[in-house]
Amino acid sequence: MAKLETRVYEDFDALLDRIENGILNGSVSASLEDKSDFRTREARCSVRVFERYSYIGSNRVSMSLTLFQSSEDRGVDISAITSGGSQAIFFKFNTFGEEAFLDKLRELL
Repeated sequence: MAKLETRVYEDFDALLDRIENGILNGSVSASLEDKSDFRTREARCSVRVFERYSYIGSNRVSMSLTLFQSSEDRGVDISAITSGGSQAIFFKFNTFGEEAFLDKLRELL
């Protein structure tokens, strides 16, 4: 498992569109598995779950992405967690695919 957490000051919708399009167009095997969006007067939250094939690890890797913004601060908090990159039964090794998935997100940010 690998994780990226950061805050950016950008338009929420434009940022979400750029990330979705960048992930899906960045790999022929990438897919958007599901999504969820919540909004109140005070806050906004979008969750996306992506999956793609990792050639390095010879397996599928998922990335859960959460964008959160409150009305108090126009910053957008981002949390991305990848999983599924290990081939071992009892311990994790060869998690290169998980880091590579996060690297794609870093490029987009």
